[in-house]
Amino acid sequence: MPIRRIIASAAVAAALAACQSGPSKEELEAAKNTVDCRHGDERIIVRFEEGEARLLLGDATRVVLYQVSAPAGLRYTNGLMELRGKGMDLTLIRDGNPTALTCKPYEIPKKD
Repeated sequence: MPIRRIIASAAVAAALAACQSGPSKEELEAAKNTVDCRHGDERIIVRFEEGEARLLLGDATRVVLYQVSAPAGLRYTNGLMELRGKGMDLTLIRDGNPTALTCKPYEIPKKD
């Protein structure tokens, strides 16, 4: 096969891959462990990883909380903030003030 044909085939394959309409395998896997929460107008994205919960707060602040034992449900803390709950019923505690969150499974934004 001539070199020009190989280069052209590779270029077409790369262009098709770039136009992929759906989410990637990595995006789908990350979305499975992510919840989209709200409290009033504030949006908080929570991604659960092994032994920790990673929060993206409404002001773009990133917070990592570490899993600790709980008698029931889940509990993550970093000493300043704490996330507790079960399933989609989560409560975020900041400065000793509990805030009930309204959560749902994370939906991957559609690509244009």
